[in-house]
Amino acid sequence: MSDTRLPGGLQARRAAMLCQNERFCLYLDAKRRAAYDLTYDELPDGTHTETDAADAIRKACGVSSRAEIDHNDRARAMLDRIAADYQRWERQQLQWRSA
Repeated sequence: MSDTRLPGGLQARRAAMLCQNERFCLYLDAKRRAAYDLTYDELPDGTHTETDAADAIRKACGVSSRAEIDHNDRARAMLDRIAADYQRWERQQLQWRSA
């Protein structure tokens, strides 16, 4: 019986690094609060874990494994969008803190 899993490459590693980033998990907290009109008390910072982040990326990219992102153009484009949205959020956080 052969192993049919696709090997992960640069995009899978990129997704994994995002998931391991505590700031990315805070971004997911903020995004969920905004999407569901939740208060900080209802969904405090630190709610999303690395596992939650991996689940969110896989779901958004429409894959069952982050390794598939390297072999699926739509998934790769979605990861690009997720990373860009996260970076935009980070820039907004810096502006807010420095104001």
